[in-house]
Amino acid sequence: MKGIVLLACITVQRAVELVMASRNTRELRRRGAYEVGAAHYPAIVALHAAWLVVLWWRGRRRPVSWPLLGLFALLQVGRAWVLVTLRGRWTTRILVLPGERAIERGPYRFLRHPNYLIVALELPAVALALGMVRSALLFGGANLALLAWRIRCEDEAWHAAPGFDEATALGGDGVSPA
Repeated sequence: MKGIVLLACITVQRAVELVMASRNTRELRRRGAYEVGAAHYPAIVALHAAWLVVLWWRGRRRPVSWPLLGLFALLQVGRAWVLVTLRGRWTTRILVLPGERAIERGPYRFLRHPNYLIVALELPAVALALGMVRSALLFGGANLALLAWRIRCEDEAWHAAPGFDEATALGGDGVSPA
């Protein structure tokens, strides 16, 4: 398989997710949610857009590593689990919806930020699947730095939310605490 097939699938997936996130964001805001930590958001968007552009530019004609494609597929199962668990609370932004509690089911029973783990593995895995080691290191490292910033913003939002309970607050991945 050539990289163009994998990249086309990822591009469609991301476009669908952006539509879902936009719809969920509008609905959460309609219900009174407000955004926190917005300063990091343009950097995350730029990083993910640059990642896709570089992959298309340099990887579309490359063969795909089947074992790393398998890893990517496994990560997509995790992504689907997150999306099914969060439903209308999943968004690409950090939104606070007063009165809502943390999600404590699905992958959030085990990890505080499962979607961030998936993305942290996914960006370098796709680049490596296309044989792009430097891109895997560059985008993987930059993504880790941005995720650290985002997680800090999200955790601060949780701690500031009315009714926060440290013992039961298990996560968000862009939904704190919407």
